[in-house]
Amino acid sequence: MKRWIAIGLVVLILGGIIVYNKVLHPAPGASAGGGKGGSDTKGGSGGGKGGMAGGAPASVNGFVVISQRLREDVVSSGSLLASEQVDIYPEISARIIQLNIQEGQPVAKGALLVKLFDTDLRAQLQKLQAQADNARRTEERNKQLLARGGISQQEYDIVTTNLRSSLADIELVKANLQRTEIRAPFSGVIGLRNVSNGAVVSPSTLIARLQQISSLKLDFSIPEKYGASVHNGSQISFLVDGSGKTSQGVVYAIEPGVDEQTRNLRIRARVNNGSAGNGQPLFRPGTFARVTLTIQNEQSLVVPTQAVIPQTRTNQVIVVKNGKATFKDVTTGLRTAGTIQILSGLQKGDTVATTGLLFLKPDGPVKVGKVISLPGNELKVATN
Repeated sequence: MKRWIAIGLVVLILGGIIVYNKVLHPAPGASAGGGKGGSDTKGGSGGGKGGMAGGAPASVNGFVVISQRLREDVVSSGSLLASEQVDIYPEISARIIQLNIQEGQPVAKGALLVKLFDTDLRAQLQKLQAQADNARRTEERNKQLLARGGISQQEYDIVTTNLRSSLADIELVKANLQRTEIRAPFSGVIGLRNVSNGAVVSPSTLIARLQQISSLKLDFSIPEKYGASVHNGSQISFLVDGSGKTSQGVVYAIEPGVDEQTRNLRIRARVNNGSAGNGQPLFRPGTFARVTLTIQNEQSLVVPTQAVIPQTRTNQVIVVKNGKATFKDVTTGLRTAGTIQILSGLQKGDTVATTGLLFLKPDGPVKVGKVISLPGNELKVATN
């Protein structure tokens, strides 16, 4: 049995060597000496066709570089604020004797809103005025005596000091009387009041809030890299919840420094607040707004995204000119979903390849089979 197994193994090994030498790895001269097969014309002809195919121009799709209006918008979140706003607090502790606040109604600058109890202060003022009159008469008599030598200069100085002290006390009481009247510091709309007539209030008691809403402020922030593109007078557009209409505003103030935490630049715009038609203002302070600021809006050269070949340090495009492929370095700018802005390296009217880029070689033959185009006249980039 072992004998037959050994014979079988020898036969298999010899057969494998024969197959390897004759079929899988023939001698170099075998095909050459193969009679007609080695000098077959068809075989030579096939080799000729392969050479022609290798030298034929590659067929690609092209794109003619055009100039389109490229618009870059920065979209940010903002808040509408009152142009002027103040919380009304009393300066002294006293009882309200007059309350002229009509909630939600406009008030004029200087209008009396709240009057506090002041009877004690007025009585004190009358007393001080009587003392001041007496001190004034005493000063006049002593002035005459001083001129005749009836009193000394020191005695006269004491009298004049008493007069000035009485007058100062009168001014102090008048200032306290002014604190019993709370007047509107500017024209605006008074909010909801938190007190009633007759209530005793203190400097910590919030009476109401006054807001000027004929025009509003719109605060928003943008990334610091766009700071150089914004200036006073820049136009912004915004949209608030519940309103399908886009409104406009004008930038009038820019924070000098960048926020260290967010690296954003705070900007403030002015917004005219008209009427909604039902007697109510169009916008209310505190409303959230989605702000759009146009950073760039100009004509630029653009190419399709697939035409740009990223390199380690630069980007390249393949320009087809006179049937040959030319590799050019380009500087890119803004990107949209399907296009890239070209800042340098191309000219308007150049034809760039958009397909078959991996098979093209410098100065290699190229045939443009189809020219593609971009739809529309304006490209828009929105940055959040």
